Amino acid sequence: MRLIVYTGKGGTGKTVTSCATAIKLAERGHKTLVISADPAHTLSDALMIQDFGHEQKQVQTNLHALQIDPVAEMSRQYNVILSYMASVFSAKGIDETLAYEVAMLPGMTQLFSLLKIEEVWQTKMFDAIVLDMPASGEALRYLYFPKLVGSIGRKLSGLAGLFSGFAKVFQPLAKIPAPSKDVITSEVELLDRLDNLADIIKNGDVTSIRLVANPDTFSIENAKRALMSASLYGINVDMAVINKIMIPSSDEYYARWANFQQSKVEEARANFYPLPIREVQLFPTELRGIDMLSRHGDKLFGDDDPAQVFYRGQPYKFESEGTSIHMTVQVPFSEKDDFDIERIGDQLSVGVKTAAGRIVNIVPLPIATAGMRLARAKLEDRKLKVLFEKGA
Repeated sequence: MRLIVYTGKGGTGKTVTSCATAIKLAERGHKTLVISADPAHTLSDALMIQDFGHEQKQVQTNLHALQIDPVAEMSRQYNVILSYMASVFSAKGIDETLAYEVAMLPGMTQLFSLLKIEEVWQTKMFDAIVLDMPASGEALRYLYFPKLVGSIGRKLSGLAGLFSGFAKVFQPLAKIPAPSKDVITSEVELLDRLDNLADIIKNGDVTSIRLVANPDTFSIENAKRALMSASLYGINVDMAVINKIMIPSSDEYYARWANFQQSKVEEARANFYPLPIREVQLFPTELRGIDMLSRHGDKLFGDDDPAQVFYRGQPYKFESEGTSIHMTVQVPFSEKDDFDIERIGDQLSVGVKTAAGRIVNIVPLPIATAGMRLARAKLEDRKLKVLFEKGA
Protein backbone atom coordinates (compact mmCIF):
# COMPACT_ATOMS: atom_id res chain seq x y z
CA MET A 1 0.00 0.00 0.00
CA ARG A 2 1.10 3.56 -0.69
CA LEU A 3 0.25 6.89 0.98
CA ILE A 4 1.01 10.15 -0.86
CA VAL A 5 0.40 13.41 1.01
CA TYR A 6 0.33 16.75 -0.81
CA THR A 7 0.89 19.86 1.31
CA GLY A 8 1.57 23.51 0.63
CA LYS A 9 0.14 26.99 0.93
CA GLY A 10 -3.50 27.52 0.02
CA GLY A 11 -4.01 28.35 -3.65
CA THR A 12 -0.93 26.54 -4.96
CA GLY A 13 -2.91 23.77 -6.64
CA LYS A 14 -2.75 21.03 -3.99
CA THR A 15 -6.25 19.76 -4.70
CA VAL A 16 -5.90 19.53 -8.49
CA THR A 17 -2.44 17.97 -8.11
CA SER A 18 -3.82 15.41 -5.64
CA CYS A 19 -6.70 14.57 -8.00
CA ALA A 20 -4.40 14.37 -11.03
CA THR A 21 -2.09 11.99 -9.16
CA ALA A 22 -5.01 9.81 -8.08
CA ILE A 23 -6.32 9.65 -11.66
CA LYS A 24 -2.92 8.57 -13.01
CA LEU A 25 -2.62 5.93 -10.27
CA ALA A 26 -6.06 4.58 -11.15
CA GLU A 27 -5.22 4.50 -14.86
CA ARG A 28 -2.22 2.31 -14.01
CA GLY A 29 -4.45 -0.18 -12.24
CA HIS A 30 -3.85 0.93 -8.64
CA LYS A 31 -7.09 0.95 -6.67
CA THR A 32 -6.92 4.50 -5.35
CA LEU A 33 -8.69 6.73 -2.83
CA VAL A 34 -8.20 10.52 -2.91
CA ILE A 35 -9.09 12.27 0.36
CA SER A 36 -9.58 15.96 1.12
CA ALA A 37 -10.35 17.72 4.38
CA ASP A 38 -10.53 21.18 2.81
CA PRO A 39 -13.52 22.95 4.41
CA ALA A 40 -14.20 24.62 1.06
CA HIS A 41 -15.03 21.22 -0.44
CA THR A 42 -12.69 21.83 -3.40
CA LEU A 43 -12.52 18.09 -4.17
CA SER A 44 -16.04 18.08 -5.61
CA ASP A 45 -15.27 21.29 -7.54
CA ALA A 46 -12.10 19.81 -9.08
CA LEU A 47 -13.72 16.51 -10.04
CA MET A 48 -16.97 18.27 -11.04
CA ILE A 49 -19.11 15.91 -8.98
CA GLN A 50 -22.23 17.23 -7.28
CA ASP A 51 -23.70 16.00 -3.98
CA PHE A 52 -20.36 14.64 -2.87
CA GLY A 53 -21.34 14.10 0.77
CA HIS A 54 -18.97 12.54 3.30
CA GLU A 55 -19.00 8.93 2.11
CA GLN A 56 -16.58 7.29 -0.32
CA LYS A 57 -17.78 7.84 -3.87
CA GLN A 58 -16.58 5.97 -6.96
CA VAL A 59 -15.44 8.44 -9.61
CA GLN A 60 -14.26 6.02 -12.28
CA THR A 61 -12.63 2.58 -12.56
CA ASN A 62 -10.15 2.10 -9.67
CA LEU A 63 -10.76 5.63 -8.37
CA HIS A 64 -12.76 6.62 -5.29
CA ALA A 65 -12.94 10.01 -3.57
CA LEU A 66 -13.77 11.05 -0.01
CA GLN A 67 -14.46 14.52 1.41
CA ILE A 68 -13.89 14.53 5.19
CA ASP A 69 -15.71 16.68 7.69
CA PRO A 70 -13.19 16.54 10.58
CA VAL A 71 -15.64 18.02 13.12
CA ALA A 72 -18.22 15.35 12.26
CA GLU A 73 -15.49 12.68 12.47
CA MET A 74 -14.48 13.85 15.94
CA SER A 75 -18.06 13.92 17.12
CA ARG A 76 -18.82 10.49 15.63
CA GLN A 77 -15.79 8.68 16.98
CA TYR A 78 -14.69 10.55 20.10
CA ASN A 79 -17.71 12.41 21.42
CA VAL A 80 -16.95 10.90 24.87
CA ILE A 81 -13.59 12.73 24.99
CA LEU A 82 -15.07 15.90 23.50
CA SER A 83 -17.85 15.93 26.11
CA TYR A 84 -15.34 15.45 28.92
CA MET A 85 -13.12 18.26 27.63
CA ALA A 86 -16.18 20.51 27.40
CA SER A 87 -17.16 19.64 30.98
CA VAL A 88 -13.64 20.58 32.16
CA PHE A 89 -13.93 24.03 30.60
CA SER A 90 -17.49 24.39 31.87
CA ALA A 91 -16.31 23.57 35.40
CA LYS A 92 -13.87 26.47 35.18
CA GLY A 93 -16.72 28.92 34.61
CA ILE A 94 -16.89 28.98 30.81
CA ASP A 95 -20.49 29.22 29.67
CA GLU A 96 -21.81 25.76 28.78
CA THR A 97 -22.96 26.92 25.36
CA LEU A 98 -19.34 27.87 24.55
CA ALA A 99 -17.67 24.89 26.18
CA TYR A 100 -17.86 22.66 23.08
CA GLU A 101 -16.53 25.45 20.88
CA VAL A 102 -13.58 25.99 23.21
CA ALA A 103 -12.92 22.24 23.41
CA MET A 104 -12.74 22.03 19.61
CA LEU A 105 -9.44 23.89 19.49
CA PRO A 106 -6.88 24.50 16.70
CA GLY A 107 -5.23 21.33 15.44
CA MET A 108 -8.25 19.09 16.01
CA THR A 109 -9.35 19.23 12.36
CA GLN A 110 -5.90 18.35 10.99
CA LEU A 111 -5.53 15.54 13.50
CA PHE A 112 -8.80 13.89 12.59
CA SER A 113 -8.08 14.27 8.89
CA LEU A 114 -4.96 12.19 9.46
CA LEU A 115 -6.79 9.68 11.63
CA LYS A 116 -9.18 9.01 8.75
CA ILE A 117 -6.17 7.65 6.87
CA GLU A 118 -5.51 5.17 9.67
CA GLU A 119 -9.13 4.04 9.58
CA VAL A 120 -9.12 3.53 5.80
CA TRP A 121 -5.69 1.88 5.94
CA GLN A 122 -6.97 -0.84 8.27
CA THR A 123 -9.63 -1.86 5.72
CA LYS A 124 -6.91 -2.79 3.17
CA MET A 125 -9.37 -1.86 0.40
CA PHE A 126 -6.96 0.33 -1.58
CA ASP A 127 -3.51 0.12 -3.14
CA ALA A 128 -2.92 3.84 -2.80
CA ILE A 129 -4.30 6.75 -0.77
CA VAL A 130 -3.70 10.35 -1.88
CA LEU A 131 -4.32 13.02 0.78
CA ASP A 132 -4.94 16.67 -0.03
CA MET A 133 -3.68 17.93 3.31
CA PRO A 134 -4.93 21.16 4.94
CA ALA A 135 -2.61 24.07 4.19
CA SER A 136 -1.13 23.98 7.69
CA GLY A 137 1.41 21.23 8.25
CA GLU A 138 0.94 21.54 12.00
CA ALA A 139 -0.97 18.25 12.05
CA LEU A 140 2.33 16.39 11.72
CA ARG A 141 3.30 17.24 15.28
CA TYR A 142 0.32 15.31 16.62
CA LEU A 143 2.02 12.10 15.57
CA TYR A 144 4.01 12.51 18.77
CA PHE A 145 0.97 12.52 21.04
CA PRO A 146 1.45 8.92 22.22
CA LYS A 147 4.87 9.91 23.58
CA LEU A 148 3.73 13.18 25.12
CA VAL A 149 0.30 12.48 26.54
CA GLY A 150 -0.34 10.21 29.48
CA SER A 151 -3.71 8.75 30.39
CA ILE A 152 -6.38 11.23 31.39
CA GLY A 153 -6.64 9.16 34.55
CA ARG A 154 -3.00 10.04 35.36
CA LYS A 155 -2.93 13.56 34.00
CA LEU A 156 -6.27 15.30 33.85
CA SER A 157 -5.02 18.06 31.60
CA GLY A 158 -3.61 15.55 29.09
CA LEU A 159 -5.40 15.88 25.77
CA ALA A 160 -7.16 19.18 26.41
CA GLY A 161 -3.99 20.83 27.69
CA LEU A 162 -1.85 19.65 24.78
CA PHE A 163 -4.42 20.46 22.12
CA SER A 164 -5.00 23.94 23.34
CA GLY A 165 -2.21 25.68 25.17
CA PHE A 166 -4.78 26.74 27.77
CA ALA A 167 -2.71 25.17 30.54
CA LYS A 168 -3.72 27.89 32.98
CA VAL A 169 -7.32 26.72 32.78
CA PHE A 170 -6.28 23.65 34.75
CA GLN A 171 -4.78 25.60 37.65
CA PRO A 172 -6.13 24.91 40.21
CA LEU A 173 -7.63 21.43 39.67
CA ALA A 174 -10.46 21.75 42.24
CA LYS A 175 -13.94 21.36 40.62
CA ILE A 176 -12.64 19.48 37.55
CA PRO A 177 -14.91 16.46 36.98
CA ALA A 178 -13.20 13.08 37.29
CA PRO A 179 -12.95 11.20 33.97
CA SER A 180 -15.24 8.22 33.59
CA LYS A 181 -14.14 4.74 32.52
CA ASP A 182 -15.54 5.48 29.04
CA VAL A 183 -13.36 8.60 28.76
CA ILE A 184 -10.20 6.70 29.67
CA THR A 185 -11.09 3.81 27.32
CA SER A 186 -11.74 6.25 24.48
CA GLU A 187 -8.44 8.01 25.10
CA VAL A 188 -6.49 4.73 25.08
CA GLU A 189 -8.10 3.86 21.74
CA LEU A 190 -7.18 7.28 20.35
CA LEU A 191 -3.55 6.96 21.44
CA ASP A 192 -3.33 3.45 19.94
CA ARG A 193 -4.63 4.80 16.64
CA LEU A 194 -2.09 7.63 16.74
CA ASP A 195 0.64 5.03 17.26
CA ASN A 196 -0.57 3.12 14.21
CA LEU A 197 -0.78 6.33 12.20
CA ALA A 198 2.78 7.29 13.18
CA ASP A 199 4.05 3.87 12.04
CA ILE A 200 2.36 4.35 8.64
CA ILE A 201 3.52 7.92 8.03
CA LYS A 202 7.11 7.43 9.23
CA ASN A 203 7.62 4.37 6.99
CA GLY A 204 9.54 5.74 3.99
CA ASP A 205 8.63 2.73 1.85
CA VAL A 206 4.94 3.51 2.35
CA THR A 207 4.52 7.26 2.79
CA SER A 208 5.78 10.23 0.79
CA ILE A 209 5.03 13.88 1.39
CA ARG A 210 5.05 15.98 -1.77
CA LEU A 211 5.40 19.76 -1.59
CA VAL A 212 3.33 22.02 -3.82
CA ALA A 213 4.31 25.62 -4.50
CA ASN A 214 3.84 28.37 -7.07
CA PRO A 215 6.81 30.34 -8.44
CA ASP A 216 6.50 33.04 -5.76
CA THR A 217 8.27 33.79 -2.50
CA PHE A 218 5.36 33.11 -0.15
CA SER A 219 4.45 29.60 -1.29
CA ILE A 220 8.09 28.52 -1.70
CA GLU A 221 8.91 29.65 1.86
CA ASN A 222 5.81 27.83 3.15
CA ALA A 223 6.93 24.64 1.38
CA LYS A 224 10.43 24.94 2.83
CA ARG A 225 8.99 25.12 6.34
CA ALA A 226 6.96 21.99 5.62
CA LEU A 227 10.15 20.28 4.39
CA MET A 228 11.97 21.22 7.58
CA SER A 229 9.09 19.96 9.75
CA ALA A 230 8.93 16.66 7.88
CA SER A 231 12.69 16.26 8.31
CA LEU A 232 12.38 16.88 12.05
CA TYR A 233 9.71 14.17 12.32
CA GLY A 234 11.57 11.68 10.13
CA ILE A 235 8.96 11.68 7.33
CA ASN A 236 10.20 11.18 3.76
CA VAL A 237 9.62 13.98 1.25
CA ASP A 238 10.16 12.66 -2.27
CA MET A 239 9.17 15.52 -4.59
CA ALA A 240 8.43 19.23 -4.95
CA VAL A 241 5.91 20.45 -7.53
CA ILE A 242 6.09 23.99 -8.91
CA ASN A 243 2.70 24.83 -10.42
CA LYS A 244 1.33 27.65 -12.59
CA ILE A 245 4.54 28.68 -14.34
CA MET A 246 3.83 31.31 -17.01
CA ILE A 247 5.19 30.73 -20.53
CA PRO A 248 7.43 33.37 -22.22
CA SER A 249 5.49 36.15 -23.91
CA SER A 250 6.13 38.92 -26.43
CA ASP A 251 3.96 41.23 -24.31
CA GLU A 252 6.17 43.31 -22.03
CA TYR A 253 3.88 42.96 -18.97
CA TYR A 254 3.57 39.18 -19.19
CA ALA A 255 7.23 38.77 -20.19
CA ARG A 256 8.26 40.55 -16.98
CA TRP A 257 6.12 38.17 -14.92
CA ALA A 258 7.44 35.13 -16.80
CA ASN A 259 11.05 36.22 -16.19
CA PHE A 260 10.35 36.81 -12.49
CA GLN A 261 8.75 33.39 -12.15
CA GLN A 262 11.67 31.71 -13.90
CA SER A 263 14.04 33.25 -11.34
CA LYS A 264 11.84 31.79 -8.58
CA VAL A 265 11.94 28.36 -10.24
CA GLU A 266 15.75 28.57 -10.23
CA GLU A 267 15.64 29.46 -6.53
CA ALA A 268 13.33 26.53 -5.86
CA ARG A 269 15.75 24.11 -7.53
CA ALA A 270 18.48 25.24 -5.16
CA ASN A 271 16.23 25.57 -2.11
CA PHE A 272 14.69 22.09 -2.41
CA TYR A 273 17.89 20.30 -3.41
CA PRO A 274 18.28 17.32 -3.69
CA LEU A 275 14.53 16.70 -4.13
CA PRO A 276 13.37 16.10 -7.70
CA ILE A 277 11.38 19.09 -8.97
CA ARG A 278 8.37 18.75 -11.28
CA GLU A 279 7.53 21.96 -13.14
CA VAL A 280 4.07 22.52 -14.61
CA GLN A 281 3.21 25.47 -16.82
CA LEU A 282 0.08 27.51 -16.24
CA PHE A 283 -2.77 25.97 -18.21
CA PRO A 284 -4.78 28.28 -20.49
CA THR A 285 -8.02 27.14 -18.85
CA GLU A 286 -9.25 26.09 -15.42
CA LEU A 287 -8.16 22.66 -14.23
CA ARG A 288 -11.56 21.04 -13.64
CA GLY A 289 -12.98 17.68 -14.60
CA ILE A 290 -11.40 14.27 -15.19
CA ASP A 291 -10.02 15.08 -18.67
CA MET A 292 -8.22 18.28 -17.63
CA LEU A 293 -6.92 16.72 -14.42
CA SER A 294 -5.61 13.75 -16.40
CA ARG A 295 -3.72 16.18 -18.66
CA HIS A 296 -2.25 17.79 -15.55
CA GLY A 297 -1.16 14.33 -14.40
CA ASP A 298 0.54 13.72 -17.76
CA LYS A 299 2.51 16.96 -17.36
CA LEU A 300 3.49 15.97 -13.82
CA PHE A 301 4.54 12.39 -14.33
CA GLY A 302 4.93 11.66 -18.05
CA ASP A 303 5.66 7.92 -18.27
CA ASP A 304 6.51 7.62 -14.54
CA ASP A 305 4.26 5.70 -12.16
CA PRO A 306 3.12 8.21 -9.49
CA ALA A 307 3.26 5.39 -6.94
CA GLN A 308 7.05 5.13 -7.05
CA VAL A 309 9.24 6.73 -4.38
CA PHE A 310 11.10 9.45 -6.27
CA TYR A 311 13.62 10.28 -3.53
CA ARG A 312 14.84 8.75 -0.29
CA GLY A 313 16.95 10.82 2.05
CA GLN A 314 17.09 13.79 4.38
CA PRO A 315 17.58 17.24 2.84
CA TYR A 316 17.68 18.52 6.45
CA LYS A 317 19.00 16.50 9.38
CA PHE A 318 19.03 17.50 13.05
CA GLU A 319 20.94 15.80 15.88
CA SER A 320 21.06 16.89 19.53
CA GLU A 321 24.22 16.44 21.57
CA GLY A 322 24.15 17.80 25.12
CA THR A 323 23.41 21.52 24.84
CA SER A 324 24.25 21.60 21.11
CA ILE A 325 22.32 20.88 17.92
CA HIS A 326 24.03 19.66 14.76
CA MET A 327 22.19 20.58 11.56
CA THR A 328 23.10 19.12 8.17
CA VAL A 329 21.73 20.67 4.97
CA GLN A 330 22.33 19.06 1.59
CA VAL A 331 23.40 21.77 -0.85
CA PRO A 332 23.86 21.95 -4.65
CA PHE A 333 27.44 23.21 -4.49
CA SER A 334 30.76 21.78 -3.38
CA GLU A 335 33.28 24.62 -3.16
CA LYS A 336 33.89 26.40 0.14
CA ASP A 337 34.17 29.75 -1.63
CA ASP A 338 30.74 29.29 -3.20
CA PHE A 339 28.69 30.37 -0.21
CA ASP A 340 28.30 32.64 2.80
CA ILE A 341 26.12 31.95 5.81
CA GLU A 342 24.32 34.15 8.34
CA ARG A 343 21.75 33.55 11.03
CA ILE A 344 18.76 35.93 10.95
CA GLY A 345 16.30 35.24 13.78
CA ASP A 346 14.68 31.87 13.26
CA GLN A 347 16.18 31.45 9.79
CA LEU A 348 19.54 30.61 8.27
CA SER A 349 20.55 32.63 5.21
CA VAL A 350 22.86 30.73 2.84
CA GLY A 351 24.09 32.83 -0.09
CA VAL A 352 25.26 30.79 -3.08
CA LYS A 353 27.33 32.04 -6.02
CA THR A 354 26.15 30.53 -9.30
CA ALA A 355 26.71 31.19 -13.01
CA ALA A 356 23.35 32.98 -13.01
CA GLY A 357 24.35 35.20 -10.09
CA ARG A 358 23.92 34.98 -6.33
CA ILE A 359 21.01 32.89 -5.01
CA VAL A 360 20.00 33.08 -1.37
CA ASN A 361 18.52 30.01 0.30
CA ILE A 362 16.60 30.87 3.47
CA VAL A 363 16.51 27.75 5.66
CA PRO A 364 13.87 27.76 8.44
CA LEU A 365 15.25 26.69 11.81
CA PRO A 366 13.52 24.50 14.41
CA ILE A 367 12.26 26.14 17.60
CA ALA A 368 14.85 24.17 19.58
CA THR A 369 17.61 26.46 18.19
CA ALA A 370 16.02 29.57 19.74
CA GLY A 371 18.51 31.17 22.11
CA MET A 372 21.42 29.29 20.53
CA ARG A 373 24.26 30.86 18.60
CA LEU A 374 25.66 29.74 15.28
CA ALA A 375 29.01 28.38 16.44
CA ARG A 376 30.42 26.79 13.30
CA ALA A 377 29.61 25.97 9.66
CA LYS A 378 31.65 23.80 7.31
CA LEU A 379 31.14 22.19 3.93
CA GLU A 380 31.84 18.49 3.35
CA ASP A 381 30.82 16.52 0.27
CA ARG A 382 27.87 18.77 -0.67
CA LYS A 383 26.66 18.80 2.92
CA LEU A 384 26.65 22.02 4.90
CA LYS A 385 27.19 21.12 8.56
CA VAL A 386 26.12 23.77 11.04
CA LEU A 387 26.64 23.70 14.81
CA PHE A 388 24.34 25.60 17.18
CA GLU A 389 25.37 26.00 20.82
CA LYS A 390 23.80 27.51 23.91
CA GLY A 391 25.01 31.03 24.51
CA ALA A 392 27.56 31.60 27.23
